[in-house]
Amino acid sequence: MEQLRWLVLVLCGVTLVNAFQDGGVGGLEPGTDDQSTTTHSAVSEHLTDINRVPPTPPEDKLLKCVCSDCDTGICETDGYCFVTVTIDTSGETQIYKKQACLDKSKQFPPEHAHKCRGGYSHNVYPWLEEEVLCCHHADFCNSQLPTASPGKPPLPSLPPKAANPWSRPGDRGGEASSVWKWSDLALAGAVAMSLLLTVILVAVMCYWHHRKQRSERIRRGFPDVESILDRSEVPLMGPHTPIRDFIELTSSGSGSGLPLLVQRSIARQIQLIEIIGKGRFGEVWRGRWRGEYVAVKIFSSRDERSWFREVEIYQTVMLRHDNLLGFIAADNKDNGTWTQLWLVTDYHENGSLFDYLMRYTVDTAGMIRMALSIATGLAHLHMDIMGNKGKPAIAHRDLKSKNILVKSNGTCAIADLGLAVRYDSATDTVDIVPNNRVGTKRYLAPECLDESMNMNHIDSFKRADVYALGLVYWEIARRCNTGGGCEEYQLPYYDMVPNDPTIEEMRKVVCIYKQRPIIPNKWQSCEDLRVMSKLMKECWYHNAAARLTALRIKKTLANLGAHDDLKC
Repeated sequence: MEQLRWLVLVLCGVTLVNAFQDGGVGGLEPGTDDQSTTTHSAVSEHLTDINRVPPTPPEDKLLKCVCSDCDTGICETDGYCFVTVTIDTSGETQIYKKQACLDKSKQFPPEHAHKCRGGYSHNVYPWLEEEVLCCHHADFCNSQLPTASPGKPPLPSLPPKAANPWSRPGDRGGEASSVWKWSDLALAGAVAMSLLLTVILVAVMCYWHHRKQRSERIRRGFPDVESILDRSEVPLMGPHTPIRDFIELTSSGSGSGLPLLVQRSIARQIQLIEIIGKGRFGEVWRGRWRGEYVAVKIFSSRDERSWFREVEIYQTVMLRHDNLLGFIAADNKDNGTWTQLWLVTDYHENGSLFDYLMRYTVDTAGMIRMALSIATGLAHLHMDIMGNKGKPAIAHRDLKSKNILVKSNGTCAIADLGLAVRYDSATDTVDIVPNNRVGTKRYLAPECLDESMNMNHIDSFKRADVYALGLVYWEIARRCNTGGGCEEYQLPYYDMVPNDPTIEEMRKVVCIYKQRPIIPNKWQSCEDLRVMSKLMKECWYHNAAARLTALRIKKTLANLGAHDDLKC
């Protein structure tokens, strides 16, 4: 590959050298007067002594020229003498001339001024035509210009534009060759070919380097992310591949989430559609990725700790579960004014449990299905799985109806792990991240309100989650329609505290007066509601150690659901 690169560069250099040698860079050369005679305008025909440009005199001798703008009428130069003829045809034909020197320092390009190439002609305006001619074969060579004085024939005007031999190439078919010499065409072709070969060489080298790095990654055992994202290499990656299949295909098998590069690739392909929610953390958008809806939680920059913590928790080994919100990707994006912190998860069109219960009622089977799925997700979260790549015990710390999503099959998924804590079995500690946020005041357990909870033990946080779970069950049970109607939806303690209670107001109700949400008497007439009310009370115990565990609640509800199935 290295030899090929040098070979192409040598070929490009040889082509350029040959083009310069064959075409030359000089201006009007001796022997070009025949062509000049047939192509110059009518004005240049009178300047027969100017058309031919003999070899340049020695550089140490300055050339004297007629200068129409100089006080002495004479100028000296190391370059050319030139004369400019301008014809104004707007009214009566008028002719203007200008004679001066063109120094080498003012020539462009150097040694071969563009305006001195065989006579430089152009139209300034439709009624104003101009021609510039240069010479350097003798002193005052630009003085030989006929004038329109009396007794002499007037200086003929330049030919009309249609017959102008100095028009742009292509204006008149066969006359383009008078402007563009074969040497110029060869030079332009050589430059273009050299650029093309250089681009091709760079592209080949980049592709070769890219393939080499990719082979090296595979040899070292790293996941080949590009082949995962390449639809042609992975038949499953069609335009309508479900997200679940994509996650199963690209995850490492440890359950710790997608590779980081895959997450960033996904986040940059998402199209945001509309806002579906707002909170103290930021906004939630409905987005589209590969034809499927996703939820994009965009955190504000001041809540970076919550975003980082939630992403960290979601990437815990073996955390993925049907009753926990499915994590897809996390990324940060700069929108020009501030940095957006993205958390991409599964999208559930039914929204949160709070929104769902506000709009709909449930039957007893739906109530048990929801309650069982929440307990199952919480039990998996609380469970520690031992092993080399085991899962630590995790407590949610902000369980409430707004942080639980309702799936299309009627089950629920727990979301919002920004305040979660994990138990580190190696050090027997709980990794509490410094955060100004606390759980929702209405759902705080008594030991959280009176600050008597042992913050160094993971079981204390689990029991606080169970207390909040009991309040969520109360919200669901109120919307259970057993045939005789149901209560309207309300938040826990709606009749005891204001809409936005303070910690002190909740402490008085829950800790001092030991109040709990009211359970209607008619729930005792329905077996399912009676079991649910019993579970709630066992979750609400003031003594945290007496509360049920999430696993015990899950088993009780599973037995209740199986009993109902047998009845049916």
